[in-house]
Amino acid sequence: MVRELFISLYLLLFRVLFTLCKIFPLKRKITFVVSFEQNSLYVYEELKKHPDPFQVAFVCTSSCYRRVAETVRQEKVFLFEMKNLQHFIRSIYNIATSKFVIVDNYYGFLAAVRFKKGVECIQLWHAAGAVKTFGLEDKTIRTRGKRALKRFKKVYAHFDRVVVGSEKMKHIFMRAFGLPPENFLCTGIPRTDLFFDQNRIRDIKRKLYKRYPAFQKKKVILYAPTFRDQHPDHFEVPLDWGRLYDELKDEYVFAVKFHPAVNKGAGLLQYPDFVVDCPHDMNINELLLVTDYLITDYSSVPFEFSLLGRPMIFYPYDLESYQATRGLWEPYDRLVPGPIASTTAEIIDLIKKGSFDAGSVDAFSRTWNTYSAGHSSRDLVQYLREQDEKKGRMYG
Repeated sequence: MVRELFISLYLLLFRVLFTLCKIFPLKRKITFVVSFEQNSLYVYEELKKHPDPFQVAFVCTSSCYRRVAETVRQEKVFLFEMKNLQHFIRSIYNIATSKFVIVDNYYGFLAAVRFKKGVECIQLWHAAGAVKTFGLEDKTIRTRGKRALKRFKKVYAHFDRVVVGSEKMKHIFMRAFGLPPENFLCTGIPRTDLFFDQNRIRDIKRKLYKRYPAFQKKKVILYAPTFRDQHPDHFEVPLDWGRLYDELKDEYVFAVKFHPAVNKGAGLLQYPDFVVDCPHDMNINELLLVTDYLITDYSSVPFEFSLLGRPMIFYPYDLESYQATRGLWEPYDRLVPGPIASTTAEIIDLIKKGSFDAGSVDAFSRTWNTYSAGHSSRDLVQYLREQDEKKGRMYG
């Protein structure tokens, strides 16, 4: 009850400020509303290649504000949080005066706004595929009440276009957001362009090998578990690190990359020569380039890692409870393109035997990365420019 009251007051304030900002004319501008910066930055980079570029503004949550501000120094970058009132109001102004608003997550403010005619809101989702349910299919939605459900639907109804990398993901979004097929842009996921850019790959590998020499000397196993709501501050890694160290230390090094919402993992500091606890601001797709084996559970990381055709092990140690509370799109064993392990011993055995099915990974990639073929940023920018031309230069 208290939560819903707070949300209602926030949306009322947002609606008032947004309505005031709508007094100002629309501009030939794109505002990115950002929680996960990679896709937006790839699109921005492509936008800057064109003559007569759009005006650009970035409205960022605290999780990525600093990184975006450091990357696009010449552009307007604002912290989209009420603790910085000046930035918050300027964020709303940019959203209200932009021809295109590109979002990358669920943003409740969309339930409180009515864009001017001609504005297009594009959902540039932060994952290339999905294992766990979300949106209208999320099991936790049952505890939120009718008012919350009505708000969710209002937000999703604002998505004029949703960018997808595959037909598979399009149909998931149709269910999650309650949208028709014509609302989708099959241009692919912009940040996957990285996996087709050999020059950039070479530069990134050189940078990572310099920072972590062990990555070049040994094979790299990346452990990237998904976020779990009940462990935001101190995540107990459910692996026997002592046994992993004893069995694999001579040939392998472990990189551990937690979700940005997790502050730290327990039990890693005992093995500094074997375990690298990667910082939150490290780009995980760059880390994938030097990864030989991926170990994960319900994360979206495998969808992009599959573009590299390398082995994956799935370790859903809490599968039964996770499926009951969060929900999965399909039975887990049908979703994942690799062996499923339930103990540390099984993980070690799989790695030592090296018995992985490359065909399954390839089929998985072809299913989920159909439209992500190395030119997704270019294709999305082309769409934006075509829409701009179609609507004419009526915004000044």
